[in-house]
Amino acid sequence: PRPLPLLAESSRPPVSGLAPPPRGGAGAKGAGKEDWVYLAGRARGACARPDRSAAPSLPGIPPSPSSPLPCTSGSFALPARRSRRRRCRRRLARRGSATGAGAEGLPVRPPPPLPRSGPGAPPSAAEEPPPRLEEGGGTGLRESAWRLARRIRGTGTESPALAEDAQPTESEKEIYNQVNVVLKDAEGILEDLQSYRGAGHEIREAIQHPADEKLQEKAWGAVVPLVGKLKKFYEFSQRLEAALRGLLGALTSTPYSPTQHLEREQALAKQFAEILHFTLRFDELKMTNPAIQNDFSYYRRTLSRMRINNVPAEGENEVNNELANRMSLFYAEATPMLKTLSDATTKFVSENKNLPIENTTDCLSTMASVCRVMLETPEYRSRFTNEETVSFCLRVMVGVIILYDHVHPVGAFAKTSKIDMKGCIKVLKDQPPNSVEGLLNALRYTTKHLNDETTSKQIKSMLQ
Repeated sequence: PRPLPLLAESSRPPVSGLAPPPRGGAGAKGAGKEDWVYLAGRARGACARPDRSAAPSLPGIPPSPSSPLPCTSGSFALPARRSRRRRCRRRLARRGSATGAGAEGLPVRPPPPLPRSGPGAPPSAAEEPPPRLEEGGGTGLRESAWRLARRIRGTGTESPALAEDAQPTESEKEIYNQVNVVLKDAEGILEDLQSYRGAGHEIREAIQHPADEKLQEKAWGAVVPLVGKLKKFYEFSQRLEAALRGLLGALTSTPYSPTQHLEREQALAKQFAEILHFTLRFDELKMTNPAIQNDFSYYRRTLSRMRINNVPAEGENEVNNELANRMSLFYAEATPMLKTLSDATTKFVSENKNLPIENTTDCLSTMASVCRVMLETPEYRSRFTNEETVSFCLRVMVGVIILYDHVHPVGAFAKTSKIDMKGCIKVLKDQPPNSVEGLLNALRYTTKHLNDETTSKQIKSMLQ
């Protein structure tokens, strides 16, 4: 910095209260204590004056401006820093001018929202969906679930977003008719599986008396028609897989988003849910019937022995060796039908690389959210007139969760998942234990990412 100019005593006006500079210091050589003063002292005296214009001017120094410097009496001070509170208040005032501000420029806090049900709720409160939140965390899908549920409520039906009277549009009819042919046989398949008793007694008698040809023929005659039923179940799983892939192609295609598809094509969405409902029911019946695997194992052993002995087999024309191997893998699964659909969904995603994976996962997560909203909202739940509708929603919710977990790279249990897993598990836990134990086991043993490190301990403890 430039050194301050010093003035001789004869050329400076008298200033009171100034201390002389110290002797012998730098810049004090050849000057007495009466000859030099700090300009700082002069500025301090001038700053203390109420009117800077009255301060005497000094030679070589321009006159001071008319506005006083912000300082305190007898000392220098930096200009006062702008208060943080004042800046915040001005910022809020500018923001409030655009959104409606209250006194002093502060924004007016909105009143608390009215309740959606109960006393104090407006008549249309239940009709309004929750406010739209940020996309990407599953909250946009939550709004979609409310909107879909609200649209279906007007039809007076029980199924969530899957109206009983949903009619296909012209663009849906081709896929709808193909899937409908498959679903017509679904109820018959379930009835045959439910009435499946097995040939356990005949098989035990044949094993205990291997030399008795009559018992061997009796056991073989009892097993062959049962294996024909098992073949029918397996072939139906192949038809169901093709139907599911057709529905996925229709519900995830561009240019519409998955949510728009579910709103526009409710007939296809209903068929998708019916496939999942059938799948969970089939697997529940299969898991509680060990005779299926016992009968098929005896059939394969006996067929192999007859082939070695060159004995003609009546049932070989129905189930050849290649088909028997595929059927054996199918029935070895704890949940064979769900495994078939999971593999079909994964294959659909891998084969359609031009289709964003989010189209498929968003479709599944939206359906899970719709079912959860319908089950946990008392107003919607009160519309269910029988428990079968509740079971329908629960099975569909669990089915889409399992498919989502197999398709999504990090699964359904990660924090970034668009499915509220804690809410879904809580809905299951709120049901009678006997009615949901099979569904909870499906989440425990047929999902892919439950035991990953990204799964929270709370979710793991809820499923223990």
